[in-house]
Formats: sequence, structure tokens, C-alpha cells
Amino acid sequence: MFEELKNSIQSLLPGQSTENGATRRTALKTALGVGYAATAMPIMAQTAIQTSTQGLAAGEGIYDMEGFSVPFYYAAPEGKKNLPVILVVQEIFGVHEYIADTCRRFAKAGYLAIAPDLYARQGDASKYTDIGKLIAEVVNKVPDEQVMADLDGAIAWAAENGGNVKKVGITGFCWGGRITWLYAEQSKKVKAGVAWYGRLVGAPSALTPKHPLELAASLKAPVLGLYGGQDGGIPLTTVNEMKDALAAAKGNKAAAASEFVVYPQAPHAFHADYRSSYRKEAAEDGFQRALAWFKAKGVA
Repeated sequence: MFEELKNSIQSLLPGQSTENGATRRTALKTALGVGYAATAMPIMAQTAIQTSTQGLAAGEGIYDMEGFSVPFYYAAPEGKKNLPVILVVQEIFGVHEYIADTCRRFAKAGYLAIAPDLYARQGDASKYTDIGKLIAEVVNKVPDEQVMADLDGAIAWAAENGGNVKKVGITGFCWGGRITWLYAEQSKKVKAGVAWYGRLVGAPSALTPKHPLELAASLKAPVLGLYGGQDGGIPLTTVNEMKDALAAAKGNKAAAASEFVVYPQAPHAFHADYRSSYRKEAAEDGFQRALAWFKAKGVA
């Protein structure tokens, strides 16, 4: 099920060719204090957008989930309490500087933003130099059930650290976009979600038994889906299938309130400002829509 997504991501990764055919942009600064790791996956050390920590409390931490220490990055307005909470769910490459910067962007807008490392039990994404191996050895081994529980743990941490857990939203990118849909169906604490180009369909497996399309009728929180019209891994036919499933969910207020925005010329990962897939206009519009969506749904 990941093959189309893998190919889509691979085609969008930036690189600089040399005479011997090598392509490298080699530095990745993780958000969890691991520092720079050499990688053949061309993730740049710096994002196009660099959000300052001035006025913010930001950094790394851990919370306990059934005896396992889940690492996370967080950012929040300094000295503030009773803050609305945004769970920021990583893209396929894990929690790195781009995800950390996204947390800081939400913090600047008045949120306590938390990005837990949802691969932590399976491996360290920053150590991989090949997308195929990352998917096979880490991503494909992450159970949805584990992810849902770890997100619950992030909310519990927020409750004890200045967050108002009556005002919780979730947003995620790529791999995290799918998780956003799933958590909006599972959690009774989330009031709204924003899913950036997350897969909507797929073959069931022991670790990923259901996908968003199958859960449309039981959503507990409305989701705004932000998708690219030129996404090679997520055909618009699947977006239309999800729209139909939401419309058919009679009596489900969250399904009825969910919406999609498709950017016709945008590829997959158009918000990822460290990659060649980045589309500034779509990314900025999408982020403003996300903020407005959370505010309208009571997450502010």
C-alpha cells in the first residue's frame, strides 16, 4: 500500500546532481535533540520558513506510555496557561526540523503544539539513508493502535503542562494526514482535524486494519482535508470517494461538517518547505485555512 506513496515522495525529493550521478543534500536536524545525521534522503538542514523561539517555550521532552518513554517536541507561548492544544503528526520522515518549525508556527498563533515521535518504538527515522528501507523497517511496523494510544498520551501530557484539553485539534502531513483522519474517528477529546494529503484508502493489514474511507461514517470530529491536484500517490478519485462517504454518513454531524480543499496545481507534500514539492501559495493558504478551521471549531 505504500508503494505509490513511496514513488510519489521519491520523485519530489530535491537533489543536486554531480558528474558521477550522485545526488545529496545530507543534513537533517531532528527535533528531538539527536543533532545532524547524514542521510541519502535529501532532507535539508534548514526549512524555507524558520520560526524563531522568541516569546516561546520550546524544546524536547518525554512522556510515559505503559513503561515506554515517548519523545516529543513542543512549542507554546512562554508563560501562558490554559492553552488550546494542537497535535502535530509527523510526515513519513519522522519528527525533524520541519515538523518542529510547524509546531513553532502554531505556538506563535497561541497554541500548545506537540509532535510526538510516533515511530520511536520501531526505530529512528533520521538514521535511514533509503526511503524503501525506512518504510519496510520502520513505517510498516507501526501499528495504528499504538499511534492512537501515543496521541492520547500527548493529550495527557498537555493537560499537566498548560494545555486546555477541552480544546484539542490535530493536524498531520502525508503519513500523519492519514493518522489525522483516524484519530478524528477514535478520540472523543479532539474537536477538529486538518489532514494534509493523507492517504484515504488502502488494503487492510493486521497493523493498519482500517483506513479513513471505511471510518467516514463514524467520525467524532470534523476534518478539513487539504490535497494536491497533482499528487501522484493520492489520486483525486480517492478524494471524491471520501467526499461521497462523508455525504452518505447520514446523521453524523462531524462527517457532514468535514470539508476538502484541493489545490489543482499542487503536488504531494506541497507544505513541506524543505523539499522541491513546496508550493508557497498553496502552503500559506492551507495554513491560514487550518488556523481558521480550528478557530471555527472551538480550538482557539
